[in-house]
Amino acid sequence: MDERVRVDKWLWAARIVKTRALAVDALKGGRVDVNGERAKPSREIQPGDRIDFNTGRLRLSVIVRATSARRGPASEAALLYDETAESREARAQLAAERRIERAAGPREGGRPTKRDRRRLDAARRGRG
Repeated sequence: MDERVRVDKWLWAARIVKTRALAVDALKGGRVDVNGERAKPSREIQPGDRIDFNTGRLRLSVIVRATSARRGPASEAALLYDETAESREARAQLAAERRIERAAGPREGGRPTKRDRRRLDAARRGRG
């Protein structure tokens, strides 16, 4: 279990990405760093390595605790890494920002939400 494993397989096995294809795309797109260096899909990792994974506004930083090339249940995947304290704080901050944005009101432009649509329909019925 603690042998060297390709980083694309590990990202998939640790359930950081849903598919290996998405892991490969992230690696080729430069969104994944291993020990501070941009990584290719074939890069091998081992316990103790630090992986930084960028997804939009979120930067996930984890320390590899164990390796696995097999994707198992989420309870096993959680044992493969430790998320850094900075990463946890950044994730909590982003979640708080998203809650504030949602509470601020409807989105500007774009398609109305289901709730907005119901309000529009009720307003039209009330006038008609």
